[in-house]
Amino acid sequence: MLKFPIPVCIIVGTRPEAIKMAPVIQAFKRSTVFDTQVVLTGQHREMVDQVMQLFDLTPDHDLAIMQPKQTLTDITCWALRGLEDLFQKIQPKMVLVQGDTTTAFAAALAAFYQKIPVGHVEAGLRTEELFNPYPEEANRRLVSQITQLHFAPTALSVEHLQRSSVLGEIHQTGNTVIDALLAVADRQPTCEIPGLEWGNYRTILATVHRRENWGKPIEDIAQGFLKVLNQFDDTALLLPLHRNPTVRDPLTAILGDHPRVFLTEPLDYTQLVGAMQRCYLLLTDSGGIQEEAPSLGKPVLVLRETTERPEAVMAGTAKLIGTDPDRIFEAASELLSDLQAYQAMANATSPFGDGYAADRILQIVENYLQK
Repeated sequence: MLKFPIPVCIIVGTRPEAIKMAPVIQAFKRSTVFDTQVVLTGQHREMVDQVMQLFDLTPDHDLAIMQPKQTLTDITCWALRGLEDLFQKIQPKMVLVQGDTTTAFAAALAAFYQKIPVGHVEAGLRTEELFNPYPEEANRRLVSQITQLHFAPTALSVEHLQRSSVLGEIHQTGNTVIDALLAVADRQPTCEIPGLEWGNYRTILATVHRRENWGKPIEDIAQGFLKVLNQFDDTALLLPLHRNPTVRDPLTAILGDHPRVFLTEPLDYTQLVGAMQRCYLLLTDSGGIQEEAPSLGKPVLVLRETTERPEAVMAGTAKLIGTDPDRIFEAASELLSDLQAYQAMANATSPFGDGYAADRILQIVENYLQK
């Protein structure tokens, strides 16, 4: 016999997880059915705290595992140990994880070891290449094998799960990132960048951070940006820099002296949404931005060789262009030169959801636990 409220744990480790879980946390916290415990692993620190404050959320537990120069093994082991102790204390009836981070994998595994059902938010994404992206493709596949409730954002992600013959219930919910994005965009956030007058340029917003792009690919991306800027003198580049020196240093070395390049510290989520609303187009290796920008009518050029979000490409909201400087120049030039091509991408319909994914997830979990 279930006792009410039902204890559940929602696990967050990184900024993208915090953004995508924020609407879920809010929905569960509003419900009288659940005693919702929000757990931070600490895989990321400052950036997660910013998101929690933005959505007026307070964690119930913080494992604080973040250490200098932490490895994937470190994150996994520390999270497993901390969550084992916490789950034994709380005795949750469900553990909710998001996406494909090492936190998500470790939390799902910790729950599995104690026979606690796992709900996987944003389930079913695939590139079909085990090491690209690394370690995300393996993480999400591993989580899928020990999940009881798969919350798939799109019809294609449902198909991926079905073809994988996973156990557990599969539900198409939409992506919770759209819930978060629309809530923030409604506030009409600003994004003030010293020296950047949004009205004077067609600003390209870029983000680069993925592990598979470290090294020469990052240098190639930077060279591609330079080619675009040198061809189109009415453009500017806004590039928030990742804190990792492996990412930051080559971008600064190649782009730092250009008068129309604005290198900044990482933007908080409110600023990022404000920048997406004001920019002309986006070049990114981020997964989340591939989902968010189309809902704001912004074309996305994806700086990767593979994507686990082919729905965006099929819908015409994104193009996969890789890291070759000439390919970057060619793709960006088309959108900057051809208004018809630009509008075709900007006006394409986003396939990622309607802003009510979190409410659907809440109802599915409630139904599952009360069977």
